[in-house]
Amino acid sequence: MRTETEHTIYLKDYAASPYAIDKVELDVKIGPVTSRIRALLTITPRTETEPGTPLVLDGDELKLDSIAMDGGPLPLTAYAASATTLTVSEPPARTFVLETEVTLEPEKNVKLMGFYRSGGTWCTQCEPEGFRRITYYLDRPDVLAPFKVTMSAEKALAPVLLANGNLIDSGDLEDGTHFAVWEDPFPKPAYLFAMVAGDLGSIHDEFTTMSGRKVALGVYAAHGKQDECLWAMDSLKRSMAWDERRFGREYDLDVFNIVAVSDFNFGAMENKGLNIFNDKLVFVKPDSATDDDYYNVERVIAHEYFHNWTGDRITCRDWFQLCLKEGLTVYRDQEFTSDERSRAVKRIDDVKTLRASQFPEDGGPLAHPARPDRYKEINNFYTATVYEKGAEIVRMLATLLGEAGFRKGMDLYFERHDGDATTIEAFIRVFEDANGVDLQHFQTWYLQAGTPEVTIADSYDAASQTYKLTLSQRTAPTPGQDAKVALPIPVKFGLIGPNGSPMGWSSASGDVRGDDMLVLEGASATFEFKGVPNKPVPSLFREFSAPVRIVSAATQADRLFLARHDSDPFNRWQSLQDVAEALIVDAVAGRVWSAADVTALAEALEDTVTSKSLDPSFKALALGLPPEQLLARTIGTNVDPDRIRAVRLKLVGELVAHLAPALTAAYKENRSTAAFSPDAAQAGQRALKNQALALLVVGGAAAGAQLAREQYDGATNMTDRFVALSAAVQGWTGDAEAMLGHFRTMYTADPLVFDKWLALSASVRADGVIERIRAILADPSFPANNPNRLRSLVGSFAMGNATQFARADGAGFRFVAEFVADVDTRNPQVAARVLTAFRIWRSFEPVRMAAAEGALTALRDAGGLSRNTADILERTLAG
Repeated sequence: MRTETEHTIYLKDYAASPYAIDKVELDVKIGPVTSRIRALLTITPRTETEPGTPLVLDGDELKLDSIAMDGGPLPLTAYAASATTLTVSEPPARTFVLETEVTLEPEKNVKLMGFYRSGGTWCTQCEPEGFRRITYYLDRPDVLAPFKVTMSAEKALAPVLLANGNLIDSGDLEDGTHFAVWEDPFPKPAYLFAMVAGDLGSIHDEFTTMSGRKVALGVYAAHGKQDECLWAMDSLKRSMAWDERRFGREYDLDVFNIVAVSDFNFGAMENKGLNIFNDKLVFVKPDSATDDDYYNVERVIAHEYFHNWTGDRITCRDWFQLCLKEGLTVYRDQEFTSDERSRAVKRIDDVKTLRASQFPEDGGPLAHPARPDRYKEINNFYTATVYEKGAEIVRMLATLLGEAGFRKGMDLYFERHDGDATTIEAFIRVFEDANGVDLQHFQTWYLQAGTPEVTIADSYDAASQTYKLTLSQRTAPTPGQDAKVALPIPVKFGLIGPNGSPMGWSSASGDVRGDDMLVLEGASATFEFKGVPNKPVPSLFREFSAPVRIVSAATQADRLFLARHDSDPFNRWQSLQDVAEALIVDAVAGRVWSAADVTALAEALEDTVTSKSLDPSFKALALGLPPEQLLARTIGTNVDPDRIRAVRLKLVGELVAHLAPALTAAYKENRSTAAFSPDAAQAGQRALKNQALALLVVGGAAAGAQLAREQYDGATNMTDRFVALSAAVQGWTGDAEAMLGHFRTMYTADPLVFDKWLALSASVRADGVIERIRAILADPSFPANNPNRLRSLVGSFAMGNATQFARADGAGFRFVAEFVADVDTRNPQVAARVLTAFRIWRSFEPVRMAAAEGALTALRDAGGLSRNTADILERTLAG
């Protein structure tokens, strides 16, 4: 394995580039096989740059065709060009124009970074370091310049020519080609550059901003897909209106375009004025997309649009600051969805995502701070820590400052840093200045890896009517950070009396702020409440006010009490999860639950599902037991996935034996013959109905398998059909194999629905699934270079099928390692992402742990890996 230590980049070594780029003009001639890129860069040495300092531009697999300066060709002695750099040895100590020309072959660019072709459409992906695959440049986020792009191509081959900014000229040329000139007046880093060319269909609309400007909106996609783009357009318009209402942010160009492409390494990209999307996050219609698909399209359309201000107008000084734009923008898209749908349900969904993806990252060999201080491959830091934990840090800041204080800070951020490439320190400083507070301690959240564990203890003295609550925190060592400091942790809370009503107090000591928040600043703190007439049950970390793990001596009775009486929906849900998790974890360890334990949980779940005050989407979440992966992380060591699955299935079966009548009633009551709508109300009804169905099937209820088959056959929308199929597969009913086969036959022609079949096929828990996956990969018709197909099949297996991925014989580990080695030769980003499934390998029992280590060691010893994959492998083995 190549360690490539010379490629480690350190934050402490940051320095501004010796040269600034004042203006970029690109002339792009797109041909059927090759494309020519001519770049004119207006370059100025910075004030502090010593005369004669070489100009070193970045490249990646480039070959220079020509080079000139100020209109005259450069002699060979004046420059040196390689595939990765272009060095001008003695540039003038004044502003000059450097002209270069390179030729690209987009069709052969299977890495899908830079300029490539997807399904006949030419497109770009430049974040983080893809622009250097288009032309030689100072490819770093702190070099900002306005771009003007002239594109030309055969009109019959590419009637659509799009780039960043506003269209300022276009027309036909005599040789059957045509051209378009796009100008983006806002200086931007090269990672935000975009262009698209091809024969595309489109839909169009307009949005009137709060100042009365008309903005032309377009969504472009393959012909015949226009009707599947309507929800994306609707989501875009609602996002634009929301950002004006919530943050006062008005869109700034005359046009905003979205393009859907079928081959894309990411979900989407926020290029200024021209967002390029993975088509799975644009295309939806009722008969091919689920409610989850509609939700994800709405969420990601919003996220990329919100980047216009938090990412584009204000960008990162360097890639260490990635969470500055991503964590903040995730927080903004979470708030948008909360306002558009159910705030409580959205919060639960976000925490489930955090725990599924970020907590294991924080607790494993790939742990890193939200703002890392070093990296070998920046592509490997587009992680849940940067995105999801970054959003939680912003949320804590908003919680501590309150809505008005947070808005004051954001307003100052936009005012002070518009047009800047800035840092986390500057971001924190605006909130300090706007609110007159010291947030230097809070800033540590960005700098320290790991998930704090908060231990809760309490006591009550009836004679003095005094309630004491003691909170202690500890963060375990993580790679490269053995010593941890205590973090400021906001704890939203309430005290609940014996009758289920909120309790007040006459006085409180400790850092208690108002009547609903306390703050744990140090390693431990005691909060004392006087004038409390009865022993309360504390409801802590309401709304999941901090990304921590909680250790509590609360009894199952206390948790069930909260599940029935807590006014905070998140904690009602969490309490049910805690009860079920405790039963399963104890049983895995050999402490079998009693019939009374199961009955108590079943009754609490029945109370929830039959409640008249709770909305269906919340009820659906409440019925979902903790997933196997979360249970494995709670157990932590000596993990046996087969044992966890067996115990969990046993509990599901016993609960369903109690709940079958209530589940059947919920199923029937939430069936609807109304025309499909993706709105929150209808989606919530479908969620409850389908969660009830899944439990009936997996729990072995007599009618469950038949209900699933009937729903699958009679479904009028993809949500109902796919959930019925999923339930049959997870329960592996007698019809499951036939239903899988029927689904594939029906939807093979639709790649995005085919992805659903791939993911389900990979999730089968029975032996033989690896052979099933190998056969799919070996099929000549399988698109082996498409990231969506690969992630759906092998990514789903590695990340979501623990019993087969972590087979005791090591077959699952070996299969995934072999896959990674193969795909790494074509698309290192996909390979590296799938390899992260091994981050949990040290948590397994000894036989599985040894098998995983053997697979990783064999991958290392084979050598020849990309820097992306070698970096993940090295850290995974060392952690």
